[in-house]
Amino acid sequence: MCWTHGLTQIHGPLTYSGAGVDIDEGERLVELIKPAAKSTARPGAEAALGGFAAVFDPKAAGFKDPIFLATTDGVGTKLKIAIESGRHETVGIDLVAMCVNDLSAQGAEPLMLLDYYATAKLNADQAAIVVRGIAEGCRQAGCALAGGETAEMPGMYANGDYDLAGFAIGAAERGALLPHVTQMRAGDVIIGVGSSGPHSNGYSLVRKVVERSGLTWDAPAPFADGQNLAQALLTPTRIYARALKSVFEARLVKGAAHITGGGLVENTPRALPDGLAAAFDWGAWARPSVFEWLQATGNVPEAEMRRTFNLGIGMALIVAPENADDVVARLNAGGECAFVIGALVSA
Repeated sequence: MCWTHGLTQIHGPLTYSGAGVDIDEGERLVELIKPAAKSTARPGAEAALGGFAAVFDPKAAGFKDPIFLATTDGVGTKLKIAIESGRHETVGIDLVAMCVNDLSAQGAEPLMLLDYYATAKLNADQAAIVVRGIAEGCRQAGCALAGGETAEMPGMYANGDYDLAGFAIGAAERGALLPHVTQMRAGDVIIGVGSSGPHSNGYSLVRKVVERSGLTWDAPAPFADGQNLAQALLTPTRIYARALKSVFEARLVKGAAHITGGGLVENTPRALPDGLAAAFDWGAWARPSVFEWLQATGNVPEAEMRRTFNLGIGMALIVAPENADDVVARLNAGGECAFVIGALVSA
């Protein structure tokens, strides 16, 4: 508020809330999400919010000589669908998955995760829905939601927008880290572990295809019976940590690749040594129908599909031929859908 008299200006006092940051709303959010975080407690981490740093005790988790790994990731423009449709329940699962699946690709067990939630104007009730999704992802992964940061930054984001980032810590016993490139040979089998759809990659292209289709987010999804378009495209990323634990502990896997942006063609080589390449049997599995719809509606070339989307494979594992059946059986018993999708060949 400002009064003028001649050349003199008298301004009222400035406050943080007047500048757009509501500390009380932030404190309310912490209280709302404490139960969700507590539900993710595991041996080694209490998952109690309020401290200045998160603590993990590897001895309490059963590790004898651990190597620690750290990853960070986000959800990308999939968040725009959540924001525009008002569906915020599952993007937190995506956040956890994008971080912990990277840990799994190195043979590590996820231990704890911290999240970063940034917005122009904090709505504690909406943010709590997002964080409860993060807690659900942590429960699926078996890791603790050990803390995080909520940033209210007027002027940095458009009204109603928010962004998410995650930071995950994992561990493996010394000598158990993947990939074991010196053990890989031509003829080793590539096992694909099924995805739930696009996961959290390629959504800038997805949104362009939706724009071309003329469909609204509440329109029935052409590729998913009983769901509207937003629901179907917000299907959360699968988290593989629990199912993979069995095959990792049995030392049945030589290498693994988390299939994110770049698809099978660009991510699988990251787990391979020089001199070996991945030869995929592209007809070995049926792609989820969402990919057929995206390709047809957007007239997306096949080469672009293969380097943008996972096409139904969320994780690729390199195993010796004699272990392939065992690995597939263990993964299927763990609730995944695993199948042979190719083999290694000399480059």
